[in-house]
Amino acid sequence: MGDYFDDLAALLRARGVPQERITATIDDFTAYVQESGTDPEEEFGPAAGFAPQLGVEPGSGPTAGTWVWTADIFADERRLNEFGEQGWEVEKVDKKGMFVSHRDPERPQRWEYRRDVVTLKGRRALVERLAPDGWEPCGTWLYYEYFKRPKAASVGPAAEIDSPPPAPGGRLFFSKRFYLLAVLLIVVCALAVAGIGGMLSATTAIKGGDFAIGVAVGMLAALVALWLAARKR
Repeated sequence: MGDYFDDLAALLRARGVPQERITATIDDFTAYVQESGTDPEEEFGPAAGFAPQLGVEPGSGPTAGTWVWTADIFADERRLNEFGEQGWEVEKVDKKGMFVSHRDPERPQRWEYRRDVVTLKGRRALVERLAPDGWEPCGTWLYYEYFKRPKAASVGPAAEIDSPPPAPGGRLFFSKRFYLLAVLLIVVCALAVAGIGGMLSATTAIKGGDFAIGVAVGMLAALVALWLAARKR
């Protein structure tokens, strides 16, 4: 991992990016791959090809700040518009469901977003229907299509931001509804395990405690398998 980001830093340095911006960018991407457990070259491609994608040309000066984050389905559209008001433009939704965003350091402008449910066959028709209003696709996640448009399309010059706030400190934005759903799911699973374990104890030679341990081991094995599969993607 270290060699990849060392090479990326050297490439950005050669393209005239200030050291403080390089440090911030490398820190962001390093934190992202550590959180997601991905290999940087598999996630971003070769460093030589990834550096130009950061929007920096040789000798062009400071690069736009990059920020990678995500939110649950109950909060994503609200968060997108909240951060869009701060000048953050989503470039894509990566394969982990993270919004890869950047903000122009010189002339940041406000962005607005919308999310639509769409099938694979209906995507093209939806894109064509929204295009006349200035909406352009900026990412896909499962059956959700995300669109963005510069707020200048509706408010004109007022969309420019004179003093943008600092980049948000976090990368994961989960709503109360998400946490409540997670707790309810855990409770339901626990009750189901307890109920099935009790039935087995009463009707078979299998003890409820043994059943619960087996379920826990199975769930752990499934989580490990999913994690390994995600790393190979």
